[in-house]
Amino acid sequence: MADTYDLIVLGAGSGGLAMAFRAARHGARVALLDPGALGGTCVNVGCVPKKSLWFAAQIAHSLQLAGPYGFEGVAGRLDWEHFRQRRLAYIDGIKQRYEERLAAAGVQWLREAGRFVAADTVATESGAELRAPQIVIATGARPQRPPLPGFELGLVSDDMFALRELPRHVGIVGGGYIAVEFAGLLRALGSEVTLHVRERMLRTFDRELVDSLEEHMRTQGITLATGARISAARREGDAIVLDDDSCGERGPYDAVLWALGRVPNTERLDLDAAGVQCDVLGHVVTDPWQNTNVPGIAALGDVTGRLALTPVAVAAGRRLADRWFGGRNEARLDYDDVPSVVFSEPPLGAVGLTEAQARAKFGDSVRVYRSRFTPMQWALAGQHGQTLMKLVCVGDDERVAGVHVLGPGADEMLQGFAVAVKMGACKRDLDATVAIHPSSGEELVLMS
Repeated sequence: MADTYDLIVLGAGSGGLAMAFRAARHGARVALLDPGALGGTCVNVGCVPKKSLWFAAQIAHSLQLAGPYGFEGVAGRLDWEHFRQRRLAYIDGIKQRYEERLAAAGVQWLREAGRFVAADTVATESGAELRAPQIVIATGARPQRPPLPGFELGLVSDDMFALRELPRHVGIVGGGYIAVEFAGLLRALGSEVTLHVRERMLRTFDRELVDSLEEHMRTQGITLATGARISAARREGDAIVLDDDSCGERGPYDAVLWALGRVPNTERLDLDAAGVQCDVLGHVVTDPWQNTNVPGIAALGDVTGRLALTPVAVAAGRRLADRWFGGRNEARLDYDDVPSVVFSEPPLGAVGLTEAQARAKFGDSVRVYRSRFTPMQWALAGQHGQTLMKLVCVGDDERVAGVHVLGPGADEMLQGFAVAVKMGACKRDLDATVAIHPSSGEELVLMS
């Protein structure tokens, strides 16, 4: 006989945990299956360890400012192993708290994988069967590993957090979040970095701000190899060389990071047994309510191919649980105007439409406001890099359709402005807001 539950969740990453906790709060009997570490990619090999490294990089940048400010004897290199142990201890604490919360909520956590044997039944690796009228697929995604000759000589993002020392010269292949973020933080911590980009970086972000970020990166000493067509990697002595079909040999490098996108973890779920449809890339196909084509089966997070952001998976899970078990029949995640930040140096944040998207949708009714300035923190040290802010407004009432910020503090200031965009703020609402002075954020309410 199969064990019965109200809900089975496949995957204990951010989205799966959010779904399980919220459903249990509503009184559902929940089984959570995952053979991996609690927290999934975000906690173990994603957002949390990456942000930890970014914080270390920010301290390194502050040390560079210390001399011009007048401080003496503050320069130093990062003790990589010491920092790695502190990061691991922090992550262990997160996982321990998750485990305690699962026990307190009454969620049955099974540390093994599950696969479908029917639309309402999941089999575990140990041979047990679980049955529930509601099942959620939240198994996430993993780094893509294309069949390039010599690919095994390089690293994927998961591997970066296992490094025991900082590579001296790193070649990074890719132009998305992961590639750009690692390029900046590794450079700040002392690595020589070459970023190989096929077309252009961060294609979903506003082109003007990305161009400005590229200028910052070059000033920092990052080599940007655009138009790259990397076809192979090979070993030359202790170093790695990349073959670039556009210009020949690249390198040599002490380490290579492949940042070529991610693929969904669906191939071991036996989705055919439940009749669940996937797209050509293996993502589970869902409607705006997270439903698959099979009643009672939903999917959320990176496995769906929608916005691959941890807060998106968490929000989708909570709203789905509210709908299924909390009596909120209209609860679902609105995927419009989702804010996001690239933890580059400096950080790049955005919410809403880019200028190009707005002009394609609204034509001549678009008006753009900009502000360029040197942040006070940099100016005092004699640095001349610039923050760039941009408001994209539409219509006669100048509704704010997009806010874009490149500069120190962008990651923190954008959250509040994202609320304003979601509420339908107009330019006059920003104009009516009293500025906080002196700050960078004040520029967003002073543009004219």
